[in-house]
Amino acid sequence: MPHIHAINCIEVPHGYEQSAIDVREVYVDYFKKQAGFVSSTFYRASTSRDAINFVNIVVWESQEAYDAVVNAGYGNSDGENEDGMKVLGKGFPDPIKVHPGVYEIIGN
Repeated sequence: MPHIHAINCIEVPHGYEQSAIDVREVYVDYFKKQAGFVSSTFYRASTSRDAINFVNIVVWESQEAYDAVVNAGYGNSDGENEDGMKVLGKGFPDPIKVHPGVYEIIGN
């Protein structure tokens, strides 16, 4: 079964970069303690200041492992899971905007 990649494209307005970095660190610390977590990589655009200027990729062993962590977050507008963490990109404060997605690799 292929790994699942949760890819969040993030719009971080000027002046909120450190806030985005700090929030992401809280989540990586949490994810590292969850079954099925594989890795996380955080990217910042270095060539332009387009709307999407950060990307966070979290890799899970399977869709089931990802779903177990996100669980109740699917069913409420705050994205809060059963541990009280705001998942699905909802843990970043305004005016940071997150565009979450879940992907599997189909080719290299």
